[in-house]
Amino acid sequence: MSGKDGPGGAQPPVSLKQLSVADWARFGLQEVAYIRPVLVNGVQAIAIHAADGTPIGAAPNAQLAIAAILENEMEPVLVH
Repeated sequence: MSGKDGPGGAQPPVSLKQLSVADWARFGLQEVAYIRPVLVNGVQAIAIHAADGTPIGAAPNAQLAIAAILENEMEPVLVH
């Protein structure tokens, strides 16, 4: 075990203050998806975006958007 390893060989937690701009852009990328209301062809819908803002889907309502996010093992977050 190196001096950097924590108990059981795990890496110690990283302080969020130490994250670079690029690290922040990737933060939660695979774990978090956010939803927000949008208009699609004049119809109200819910957009689904990855943590970095990349559009990954849409749904007709928040309940279906959240269900899709959870089905893909991600955590839904609402953006106002």
